[in-house]
Amino acid sequence: MRRLSDEIVQFFQSQGFTVITTIDKDGSPHNSCKGIVEINKNGKIHLLDLYMQKTYENLRRNPRISITAVDEHKFRGYCLKGKAKLVPREALTPGIIAAWESKLTSRITQRLIRNMHGEKGHSLHPEALFPKPAYMIVMEVKGVIDLTPHHLKQEA
Repeated sequence: MRRLSDEIVQFFQSQGFTVITTIDKDGSPHNSCKGIVEINKNGKIHLLDLYMQKTYENLRRNPRISITAVDEHKFRGYCLKGKAKLVPREALTPGIIAAWESKLTSRITQRLIRNMHGEKGHSLHPEALFPKPAYMIVMEVKGVIDLTPHHLKQEA
């Protein structure tokens, strides 16, 4: 497992969602949006996958995965590469379940606040309609790619 810097951990914790890539049956990349439930400096990441469709099937066949997040405003981002395990809900610790519930509550609260401030968004509260997770993806990071252009790293 690859250790992650405080900067990378904080960067991913601040993201509303990430884009993960898995490999389809035909060898082509499959991208989907997932929320990070927990990430730690030891390079272990818990990701939420609520619908058990393509990502789930892809990881059952091939555990290789990458997670990408960018901050367009700050013009920086990272891609984390590694291997994933599919962990059923009953094998998850109470702390991970509590972390998921806390993230969900935070997302709903942020959406309500934005709506009260008049920001247009989805008319429903999609997070409130999420099913309970049947499993989580647990990734072990093997590599880190800094997506920030080299000439901008000097200014960061």
